[in-house]
Amino acid sequence: MSVLTLPRPYLLFLGDVTDLSYAKTAAGLRDWVPDQCVAEWALPGNPLRLGLPVMAPAEAARAGARSLVIGAATMGGALRPAWIPALLEAMEAGLDIISGMHMPLASVAELKSAADRLGRQLIDVRKPPAGLPLGTGRKRTGKRLLTVGTDCALGKKYTALALTQAFSRLGARATFRATGQTGILIAGGGVPMDAVVSDFLAGAAEALSPDAPADHWDIIEGQGSLFHPSYAGVSLGLLHGSQPDVLVVCHEAGRKRIIGLDGFYPIPSIEEVIELNLMHARRVNPDVRIGGISLNTSKLSDDEARRAIEAESRRTGLPCADPIRGGAAFDQLVEACLEPEAALAQ
Repeated sequence: MSVLTLPRPYLLFLGDVTDLSYAKTAAGLRDWVPDQCVAEWALPGNPLRLGLPVMAPAEAARAGARSLVIGAATMGGALRPAWIPALLEAMEAGLDIISGMHMPLASVAELKSAADRLGRQLIDVRKPPAGLPLGTGRKRTGKRLLTVGTDCALGKKYTALALTQAFSRLGARATFRATGQTGILIAGGGVPMDAVVSDFLAGAAEALSPDAPADHWDIIEGQGSLFHPSYAGVSLGLLHGSQPDVLVVCHEAGRKRIIGLDGFYPIPSIEEVIELNLMHARRVNPDVRIGGISLNTSKLSDDEARRAIEAESRRTGLPCADPIRGGAAFDQLVEACLEPEAALAQ
């Protein structure tokens, strides 16, 4: 099985989306792989800007871009008809098209016809690779860290990316392993776990993180939560297949209810999350341990964030930090993940 790889660098397409919250894919690429982002491009009249050079497809291709990434999102994940002429222009300029939307690019007849005529690729990031194996639980060489969460959409991807960068700065060999569409675009490859048939989830995670040198770390982007009634299946398959040596628990300060389900389910405690994830992770790696807690404090002031991080660390006895804020607390979390003796007893 070959894991998806993507033609880079990118031209980021914003379409007619004017709210940055609907351009998070493009913003994530700008923030984490700016060296792979040649330029940005929006439809006429769209004032939204990311701070990158503004180039039309032909100019971006001359500057080295190999593909256009649809960096905007829509409700329901459908391509907007107003975008189609721009995507055709990009293909005429020599660029492949990459999408993380639910709607397949080739389902648009104009795009399919142009891609066939021009020899361009229409790449749907949410389409899993062919030939995925069943999981086996076989012990693999190398080291693995998986981010897990109390809920969805609270920082598992950003935590994994920040830890990968921190490991590398300290001289550790580390690779970010992407499991969602934006992470795949950032990494240039990966497996979209939420699009994999359930029987093959663990096998897909094993293929994503194969045997590696003994000192190499795969930092694996977590998905969902074992406590989310909608997505726990993806979380469990990824947990078993990742066979992690270290888990980092991600949580958003102040979140009280599981998102997306009308506030019906309360957020579990960090202790509950640790207990359940360790129980399942030990099935494939009896030596798994908790590295610490990643606390999303984006809605707090600097002072509130510092107090929340310190309080959570005191309460749990574990290193706790907001990876985006960094600082000494994050340094301690990184050290605890890298060195077993630095982690407090479980």
